[in-house]
Amino acid sequence: MDRIYNGMPAAQLGTEGWHKPWSGGNGGSCVEAMRLRDGRVALRQSTDPEGPALIYTPHEMERFIAGVKSGDADFLLV
Repeated sequence: MDRIYNGMPAAQLGTEGWHKPWSGGNGGSCVEAMRLRDGRVALRQSTDPEGPALIYTPHEMERFIAGVKSGDADFLLV
């Protein structure tokens, strides 16, 4: 792959390597994640695997996960 960019069609990243770390009893609508070769992380909506992929740096993912663990994202649940 020549260029990986935010918003690219997730299908262009391939079908292997996607995981559903947040799967649950939500009727199959999940966020899927893939670690890219350069360490970045791609996220996509499982119900739209051909749709856009959001690409995050390792630092962005570390800060997001730390924030979720500390409760900084709890406002999303209200």
